Amino acid sequence: LLLAFASAIPVLSALVQVAQIPTGTYPADSARLAVAPIAWFAHVLAGAAFGITGPVQFVRAVRNRFGALHRVSGRIFVLSGAILGLSGLALLAQVTSVRTPLADIARGLFGLGLLIALALAIAAIRDRDVLRHRTWMIRAYATGMGLGVVGLVFFPIYIVTGQPPMGLTSDILFVGSWVLTIVIGEVVVRSLSRPAQRIAA
Repeated sequence: LLLAFASAIPVLSALVQVAQIPTGTYPADSARLAVAPIAWFAHVLAGAAFGITGPVQFVRAVRNRFGALHRVSGRIFVLSGAILGLSGLALLAQVTSVRTPLADIARGLFGLGLLIALALAIAAIRDRDVLRHRTWMIRAYATGMGLGVVGLVFFPIYIVTGQPPMGLTSDILFVGSWVLTIVIGEVVVRSLSRPAQRIAA
């Protein structure tokens, strides 16, 4: 629930951009992304699909009662996550950055981390290791939706000032907020592993 709540802002933002990009009605501060329209559109479309299907994957009732839906949404989740990660790296390479190297390096690492987490989740389910699969799916979701907590921190500032926060202090806050999302995911992962540890003991 915490991860789903944190993902609300980036999902809504992505859905708005899905409509804005083809019509050219995006705000001026996003115009620099137009140099890579395909990667930008793929990124926001995949981000919306990733953010919507993610919480569905973690609902126990869906897994237990609607196995087919869980598998279909899982495939959409993995595919959209892969596109999200790859398009994010493409944007990083093609679009002139307005942030410090700290934020750009972090975004690159988070993109690679998302792809690695998805690959490990797929490998785990092929080995029929459900718990390991679930933990890597949660890590993938937390990494892919890291902008959620960033949005909760930065959106009020944007509303008040009309400009996105910039500068080194802003980028430290940006990276820290994203890391916090990953930490939240890791806390959930650790809570899932405790029952298994107690049984083993």
